[in-house]
Amino acid sequence: MRPGSVISAVADVLAGVTIAGRFESGLDKNLLNILLLCVATKLLYAGGIVYNDVFDAGFDAVVHPRRPIPSGAIKLSQAKPFGFILLLAGIALAGIGSNAGGFIAIGITFFALLYNKWGKNNAILGPLNLGICRGLNLILGMSIVPFELQQWYLLALVPVIYIYAVTLISRGGVHGGHTQNLNIGALLYTAVIGAILYQANINGELNMTVLFLIPFGLLILIPLSGAMQHATAANVAKAAKSGMLALILMDAAWAITFDSLLAALIIAALLPISIWLAKLFPVA
Repeated sequence: MRPGSVISAVADVLAGVTIAGRFESGLDKNLLNILLLCVATKLLYAGGIVYNDVFDAGFDAVVHPRRPIPSGAIKLSQAKPFGFILLLAGIALAGIGSNAGGFIAIGITFFALLYNKWGKNNAILGPLNLGICRGLNLILGMSIVPFELQQWYLLALVPVIYIYAVTLISRGGVHGGHTQNLNIGALLYTAVIGAILYQANINGELNMTVLFLIPFGLLILIPLSGAMQHATAANVAKAAKSGMLALILMDAAWAITFDSLLAALIIAALLPISIWLAKLFPVA
């Protein structure tokens, strides 16, 4: 279930809740709904990852024989219903957490399964498909307040672009030293940082946002720079892994952009937990 990556899904939802203005304002009335959405996104993410291994069972038997299914630790006949239960429970809890949550969760499930079955094999649609899942995650958090969702849903394009970049980076630079995907990823990273700075300036939170964007930028750009200079499989994998972990800091930057230092600190505190889990379990 890739526990380290699952944590980042919670950060997405918390950032969405903050954008909707419900992390601190009326927290006592919305705490249960926020918790339900956080658990829902964890289940949805975990279910999608389980089906990733289900669909790749034959391929993994050759390329990744140590993964749970090909290694025999979990049977394919066990993994399928387990993944289904995770996804179904995630949809149900999201529906309880907000009025539109169930429908958004169905969308996340659809695009997750679409990616796992077909999208991952398409160089263009695959990264976009995965990015849409993350964008919907942010929207899931916003859905706690329908009016705010209608106002801010376009911000979900930023995580779509960011995950598109991370996915491109994970696929690029390891064949013959070509770095085209890495260069595109760097440009998209720059666009993401620029978009957050732009919104922070509009909201009057530029100075505070920069404090979170600096570690975010360092975490994604330093490994990427190393991969661009020496496009080895190890360097590319390190850059992609850092990109996934840094997603939490991007969510923290969104939180402070919408004037919630408490939310930003709580989201940022998820990063060491995610890093710790990433050492115990694979993130890809």
